[in-house]
Amino acid sequence: MNNVNEAPLVQDEQVRTVPREVKVIVHGQSENPTRMNLTSGKFKMIIDEPENMGGTDAGPSPIQVLLMSLAGCLNVTGHEIARQRGYKLNGIKIKIEGVMNPCAFIGCSFEERAGFQQIKVTVDADMEGVSKEDMESWLEETEKRCPVTDNVRADTSISVAISNV
Repeated sequence: MNNVNEAPLVQDEQVRTVPREVKVIVHGQSENPTRMNLTSGKFKMIIDEPENMGGTDAGPSPIQVLLMSLAGCLNVTGHEIARQRGYKLNGIKIKIEGVMNPCAFIGCSFEERAGFQQIKVTVDADMEGVSKEDMESWLEETEKRCPVTDNVRADTSISVAISNV
């Protein structure tokens, strides 16, 4: 290891280095009160609200993107852990249901938090030759090591500031 910010990760009898810190940057420009044009790296996305929430439905809502991110991260993490354990994982189907009360967002009530009160994830893993106990252990480790799951559960520090003051 040449860089202090790198740590070894044993993989297929090889050692590869991974950075200790990865910075992800997202830029957004509002097009109207509900629609935001976003970029991160080479990727572009539109986030909007559905028509019943005053939007134009030009893209998924912010909360849909959050749950989509969770599904994508569980997929990547699950495949990596299966690979590390030597499991043959042919694919994963994930269903996520989030329950929230939009009243805090809209301003009609502040009795509940603005975010999801509950998120339920169902995973259907097409894994060959793996016992039920090993599959449950794989899923537990996947959930624990998924960065999006960690951010949703943990008290991640978020700082919001005005930049043009």
